[in-house]
Amino acid sequence: MNRRLFAVLVLTAACAIGAKATAQPFPTRPVTLVVPFAAGGPTDAITRIVAERMRVSLGQTVIIENVTGADGSIGVGRVARATPDGYTLSIGQWSTHVLNGAAYALPYDLLRDFEPVALIATNPVLIVSNTAVPAKDLHELIAWLKPNPGKVSVGMASMSHRIAAVYFQNNTGARFLFVPYRGAGPAMQDLVARQIDMMFDQAANSLPQLRNGTIKAYAVTAKERLASAPDVPTVDEAGLPGFYIAVWTALWAPAGTPAPVIAKLNASVVDALGNPAVRGRLADLGQDIPPRDQQTPAALGALQRAEMEKWWPIIKAANIKPE
Repeated sequence: MNRRLFAVLVLTAACAIGAKATAQPFPTRPVTLVVPFAAGGPTDAITRIVAERMRVSLGQTVIIENVTGADGSIGVGRVARATPDGYTLSIGQWSTHVLNGAAYALPYDLLRDFEPVALIATNPVLIVSNTAVPAKDLHELIAWLKPNPGKVSVGMASMSHRIAAVYFQNNTGARFLFVPYRGAGPAMQDLVARQIDMMFDQAANSLPQLRNGTIKAYAVTAKERLASAPDVPTVDEAGLPGFYIAVWTALWAPAGTPAPVIAKLNASVVDALGNPAVRGRLADLGQDIPPRDQQTPAALGALQRAEMEKWWPIIKAANIKPE
């Protein structure tokens, strides 16, 4: 056999092996979901509920990896640098994939370096205070805040907390004393203990204390009342119309991930969100599941861009920087 013929045969065999490998169905090994916050928080809880069902539809183990730091930007960066094969994915939310882009000098681009997969859940913010605050409703709260600029303390456990508070200041003329925390749990503990006055907190995090009567809620930042807290009025009903904020959670893959892989991952999330047990557990956390037409990759991409257009000017005008 001459050398040229031998080289042709080797190349043909290599191409055949490569084609066979490419044709393998996804996934053939465990998939890792990188959660950019500590275990036990709302984002981690949502991820674990959805991942449990994704294991069934994908037929593979789904590993949860908590990579914390810098308001979630460290964990998101880990996925931006990952191989775009669908095996390392980013669970993120409003703060990590929108707000951080205006507040941090990120070593990655939130749009160019990721492929949207699916919106998972949305969770409005509750305007809450400790039980010593004298206001009975949102009107009284704003009236109480205005004569006390810089005296009322507000717990800040994340970028989303700070942005919500700044947005409230812009809409009401109130001014707060910001108190930073490493997590929403410690901030809530201090709110209950009356060490701080207020929080603008995810409904999922505040609901247990609200049910126990250890904090007060003035409004939910959504167009409709929460099924899990039907006595709390919307901001429209409470007198601050249009003050809508939602902390949404979603799934992204590294840019360049093949379209069939994105489609398989999206189908897995859609399957999970259609499962009655998953829906019930998410509802218990105060999470709203988006309608089916908002669960597509295109819909998530459109939501992310629209949120950037809304929130980036507010962040930059307020010169908000990481604590």
